Amino acid sequence: MKIQRKFPAFTVSKKGEREIKSGHPWVYDNVITDAPTDCENGCIADVFSPSGSYLGSGFYSEISKIRIRLLSNNANESFSDSFFERRVQYAVDYRKTVMGSDFSACRLIFGESDGLCGLTVDKYGDILVSQVLSYGIDKKRDVIYKALCDSLAKDGIAVRGIMERNDVAIRELEGLEQYKGWYEADWLPPAPSPVTEMTENGIVYTVDVENGQKTGFFLDQKYNRLAAAKIAKGKKVLDCFTHTGSFALNAAKGGAAHVTAVDVSQFAVDTARENAVRNGLDGKMDFVCADVFDLLPELAKKGSDYDFIILDPPAFTKNRKTVDSAKRGYKEINYRAMKLLPRGGYLATCSCSHFMDSGLFVKMLISAAADAGVSLKLIEARRQSPDHPIMLNVPETDYLKFYLFQVV
Repeated sequence: MKIQRKFPAFTVSKKGEREIKSGHPWVYDNVITDAPTDCENGCIADVFSPSGSYLGSGFYSEISKIRIRLLSNNANESFSDSFFERRVQYAVDYRKTVMGSDFSACRLIFGESDGLCGLTVDKYGDILVSQVLSYGIDKKRDVIYKALCDSLAKDGIAVRGIMERNDVAIRELEGLEQYKGWYEADWLPPAPSPVTEMTENGIVYTVDVENGQKTGFFLDQKYNRLAAAKIAKGKKVLDCFTHTGSFALNAAKGGAAHVTAVDVSQFAVDTARENAVRNGLDGKMDFVCADVFDLLPELAKKGSDYDFIILDPPAFTKNRKTVDSAKRGYKEINYRAMKLLPRGGYLATCSCSHFMDSGLFVKMLISAAADAGVSLKLIEARRQSPDHPIMLNVPETDYLKFYLFQVV
């Protein structure tokens, strides 16, 4: 379809046209064949095929390799404030539908999956935590934040504060500075304490939205924790990479005979212990500060009697160049866990790296099981919770793998 050019016009190659028509919203610099010279960074730009057909419009970045992040292929869209207000409302309505009563703590906006490329917003009760990775979104954040607060107010939720966790190096690829702190606006109350409480699966957690990892908590494993808790009943559980204790606490609440929670960070271990006390679960838990890579072989030498091991490590790879190294790390901990478990024991294992896709992860598990001399009986294969929706045409949104096995 040929249209009149309304915004600065970019032309892409045949390859770029194919990628856009496949549904992926990123237009890389190396597929652009013709570009204007006077674009303002963060402006809306139109994208056209080699034959002049309109393909879509989105935010232009003058320095990022992702030169344009597409927002819409509606040629009549004006991209006024009302466009972003609608996108926000769609995102909130979706969470209310798929999360139901779990709406109190969830991801409200998940970037490309919600048509707001480069934006993440998490909700912890009446506090929001945002991260902006797009120059164009950064220019629109006033409109988006106000729309979020107005939308939540319709459900009786008065937002007390918006913490901006823009303290990530990737922002510099967009020409954005790093910082963190409370967003200030005359329609928001004075900044609250950055330490708040949230409830997930009936468990109360302390969350530090300013200094905690990511936005303060990992919300994407919500229902995977319930799946692990179901298996944990009556078992002696070892939760590795516990962070603030979420899998361990769910296992204890699910009726585990005993849970050991392990993390290399003393701060994380102390926080997990505090969360256990807060929830009255400390009587059936203990906490260990140790490197899991060192601990698992030590436990094997001692002949420990755990019959359920949970492995929820941080991402071992954040780019394609380190995938092979990551595979070795994943294989090591899974092999050690399989060797440590008795026949008939249970294993929950995860990867939160997009680059370690499902095929690679399963191949690694098969190899680890062969080396350990065991077989794996699949109980469940799961993904991230639905407040982190996966767009099938955007593989970057499909990042979390979670498997439950019996070791036989």
